[in-house]
Amino acid sequence: MAWLRLTLVALVLLCGSSLAAPDTISPSVRVKQADRLVDLASQLVKINTQLVFENTGSDAARYVLVALDESHANSLAYINAVLVEPNKGGVKPLKLVETKVQGHEHSSNRFYRIELKTPLSTGKTVTITLECIHSHHLEPFPREITQKEKQLVKYSGNHYIVSPYTVVKQKTTVNLSARNIENYTKLKPVSQSDMSVYYGPYENIPPFSEDPMVIHCENNTPFLAVRNLLRQIEVSHWGNIAIEETVDLEHTGAILKGSFSRYEFQRESGSGLSSVKNFKTILPASATDAYYRDDIGNISTSNMRVLSDAVELNLRPRFPLFGGWKTHYVVGYNVPSYEYLYNSGDQYILKIRFIDHIFDDMIVDDAVTRIILPEGCHNIQVKSPYPIDRLADSLHFTYLDTKGRPVVVLHKTNLIEHHIQDLEISYSFPRILMLQEPLLLIAALFLLFVLVIIYVRLDFSISKDEASENKLRIAGLVEKVLSHQLKRINAYDAYDEQLNKLKQIKDVNSFNSALRTITNDLKNETQAISDHQAKLKSDGPELAEKVTELQKLDKALKELLNQQQTLYVEKLIPAKINRTAFVEADGPLAKKKADIREKITAVVKSLQN
Repeated sequence: MAWLRLTLVALVLLCGSSLAAPDTISPSVRVKQADRLVDLASQLVKINTQLVFENTGSDAARYVLVALDESHANSLAYINAVLVEPNKGGVKPLKLVETKVQGHEHSSNRFYRIELKTPLSTGKTVTITLECIHSHHLEPFPREITQKEKQLVKYSGNHYIVSPYTVVKQKTTVNLSARNIENYTKLKPVSQSDMSVYYGPYENIPPFSEDPMVIHCENNTPFLAVRNLLRQIEVSHWGNIAIEETVDLEHTGAILKGSFSRYEFQRESGSGLSSVKNFKTILPASATDAYYRDDIGNISTSNMRVLSDAVELNLRPRFPLFGGWKTHYVVGYNVPSYEYLYNSGDQYILKIRFIDHIFDDMIVDDAVTRIILPEGCHNIQVKSPYPIDRLADSLHFTYLDTKGRPVVVLHKTNLIEHHIQDLEISYSFPRILMLQEPLLLIAALFLLFVLVIIYVRLDFSISKDEASENKLRIAGLVEKVLSHQLKRINAYDAYDEQLNKLKQIKDVNSFNSALRTITNDLKNETQAISDHQAKLKSDGPELAEKVTELQKLDKALKELLNQQQTLYVEKLIPAKINRTAFVEADGPLAKKKADIREKITAVVKSLQN
């Protein structure tokens, strides 16, 4: 039991040492100078604060802390810190992480620790610029306005910088979007000039000092927010990446009170000042085949302009957007994959933006990006420039897919233009799988042709058409008869040729040798015709009679040929008959042969018809 107790103690000590200890507010660090710029010229509240930190203690400080009050912490969309070094070439980014502060009673504040490049030693100063951008922080006041009224907004903040350190001296400049200021708090010294309000300088401000600052002013800039963004990126290794964005857009400014008059809107220039008639979306310079549509169909009131470094798409909804009005649309385009996809062997890296530019000073409340990778990808890793939630992967099926394409699903809320940064998605893909789709296509076409071949040879009739089958059978038999008759005519021609040759060269042996082959061919063809004639008697009696006539003419032609053969061999060759008597005997035989062959030709033509 003793060893078990020691083991438990060791585990507790080890776990306790692995937990990050809370940071502490160093009493020796102070803010020597603070210059804050609050930009209210759009729907975003952009606060840039230049802080000069000074170490008055004996120990070097490795980090400094910054704080945000509750109202600004809840609306924070982006925060960044840079080190200002005018003598060393400008600014350098600093590591900034959210942290907890030990023994701090201001629980409503949010703290961030800024890691210094080099520790801040005694008596030294360091200048840091803190950039904060807040969404949905400006409140339309009044909440409802008519079509002709201007939009007024109210900003609530703090005259002092919320700092965990003493601020020796600070100034604040507030930039507005218009000269019209309804009201603003006046913590002296304060002044107004044109479109700006100046507060301070204030000196020796204790840590976490608070004094409410309210500015009520005119702001007719577009108050558009993307409530839901679905960005779908389909990657193809055949050279194309298809991107489609489904956008749910809402005007979050002062709600339109009363009815909308299209006549007044078009006739009066001061009507609907806070409404949004159109906005510009910036696409990549290589974007092609862009389209813009909603639930009704394609929206033609859009204009695309190709610039040197981007494609500017001017989108005009079907109706102007007033406060509280919403619209839903889809934008899609294609880009070449070689600009975003890199590989070494079977290892690939896709570098593409999580979100892209939708309109200037945009706010995206909720964004989901689906990256559809080629089928067969595995070992998928995601590297993002800022925290993004990776949801469960899914599968997407499209043409020629078997197992489905893997889909990486990413989610994040409260996004602005500063979040337009590249993701890195690495994965493995065997290059041999590039042949999968062509082979599947070839197999599909081959199977289609086989099915067509089988189909045309199948009989789907319910009952047999005996008349049609009989016609086809008779036509087949007649075609075979004609084929054999053609061969028999060729044999007749060969017989005549041998007789002429015998008459000239008087070689009986050669004649008899050739005659045996011809006689055998004639016998075979005649027998074949007789066989088909027997089948025709039952199916086509009329055609069978014609074939019978053909056989009779053939028999008569053979007898004439045999008579000529006897005349040549027994009388002409032995010189038992003179030339004149031979001509008188052979002439009538030749004439009869010609007559019979003409009759045979006529019968053949009747069979063909």
